[in-house]
Amino acid sequence: MTITTKIKTITLTLGAAATALAMTAAPAAHAMDEKLGGVVGCKASGKKQEVGAVVGALLGAAAGSNLAKNDQGTGTAIGAVVGAGAGSLIGCKMQKSDAAQEVGGIYKSGGFRYAQTVQAAPLVKIEKKMVARSTVNLRASASTRGERLGAVDSGTTFQALGRTKDGKWILVGQDGVGVGFVSSAYVYRA
Repeated sequence: MTITTKIKTITLTLGAAATALAMTAAPAAHAMDEKLGGVVGCKASGKKQEVGAVVGALLGAAAGSNLAKNDQGTGTAIGAVVGAGAGSLIGCKMQKSDAAQEVGGIYKSGGFRYAQTVQAAPLVKIEKKMVARSTVNLRASASTRGERLGAVDSGTTFQALGRTKDGKWILVGQDGVGVGFVSSAYVYRA
């Protein structure tokens, strides 16, 4: 392999890795997550997807370079893109797994995903950002008698997944998982 070929290969590899990283950070990535299974965007927070994409691109580039007999530059580029996609997917799955462990496991009920510590309730989907007017208790059920799981601090913006049919309680979400209920009297739309 000549020095010019090596420089081309390194340039293509770095370009493919940069492209993969840019794809994972794209603003529209979350909308595409469902269709592409976490290759382009990931609904779970964290950096494992980006790291997976870069590592996958580098490993894929090395494999593509070794497998391509006649055109190592093209083999490197193709390997980098395929590796970035695979690494991104694996990283997203790891992020989702971490999110599930963080909230103590997940179950589904009535079209909503709940942390194991939260009781399901009949809800109307709202999927909006909300802000706490003051520090408000986060409860395990949609009731003041529900176990206190923590609090949402005053001024904090949070993901609201749904509200009870009477409108008195809001299901607080973290990465799409209901982690507790807050009284609607203490929150407003962001």
